[in-house]
Amino acid sequence: MKRFHLHLVSDATGETINSIARAAVSQFENTEVIEHFWSLVRGRQQIETVLAAIETNPGVVLFTLVSPELRDILEIGCRRLKVPAVPVLEPVIDALSAYLGIESHGEPGRQHALDGEYFDRIDAMHFVLAHDDGQSLHNLEAADVVLLGVSRTSKTPTCFYLANRGIKAGNVPLVPGSPVAPEVEGLDKPVVIGLTTTPERLIEVRRNRLRSMNHDQETDYVDLAMVREEVLAARRLFAKHGWPIIDVTRRSIEEVAAEILQHIAHRHGGEVVSSLRVGGRSDSGGDA
Repeated sequence: MKRFHLHLVSDATGETINSIARAAVSQFENTEVIEHFWSLVRGRQQIETVLAAIETNPGVVLFTLVSPELRDILEIGCRRLKVPAVPVLEPVIDALSAYLGIESHGEPGRQHALDGEYFDRIDAMHFVLAHDDGQSLHNLEAADVVLLGVSRTSKTPTCFYLANRGIKAGNVPLVPGSPVAPEVEGLDKPVVIGLTTTPERLIEVRRNRLRSMNHDQETDYVDLAMVREEVLAARRLFAKHGWPIIDVTRRSIEEVAAEILQHIAHRHGGEVVSSLRVGGRSDSGGDA
């Protein structure tokens, strides 16, 4: 097991650099990472504090700092300490700047401005809360996507993830022995998608859920024969209506959401495109 220190330095909330670091580290097996997280670093004194910590625990430094002065202090300090310092957004910003022929704004956290896209995400989050687990079927037509599936197929967390992308998502559970609501069968505007998984994986997830609730007794909820029939009945329903099916077995929420976004894009006749407007709905520098 290779053990190392990783310093993440951001002038904003640090969400972006944290995601990049985790994606990169996941490619290396047999490693133990000790993360040192520094967010909202916007002054010289803060940089000096970070450098002191790096000197105490040397390791790789990943940073997103839009201030040239702070970048210089950090990079000079890291060279003195003989540790690598990687500006993770700089290559992307430089490429965009060269291609567009304009300079980036250089403002930390511009993507967190209270713009239209921000309020779209808030509206989408409210929509998910109001349409979770089969609620508010009367206006489900206003959704961008509706997810169907038996219990514990990740419907709710997937909807919340999509809401963070501004997608209005509702979800409806499929209950054994009960027909799907007519409001769902009559949906026209939303993309309706069925989520499924293997019976064995479903039982594993359900047992963990029951244990967390201090319920260990055997029921139809975790009976292999019953669960197999439950999963099969759901697949038959999806096939009957021609609804696309996504198998969530051993797949992350992010992977499932990415496939859902592709289905939404296909409905609208194109690829997934986000509107990133200069001076409006996006930032061109700084960390998320």
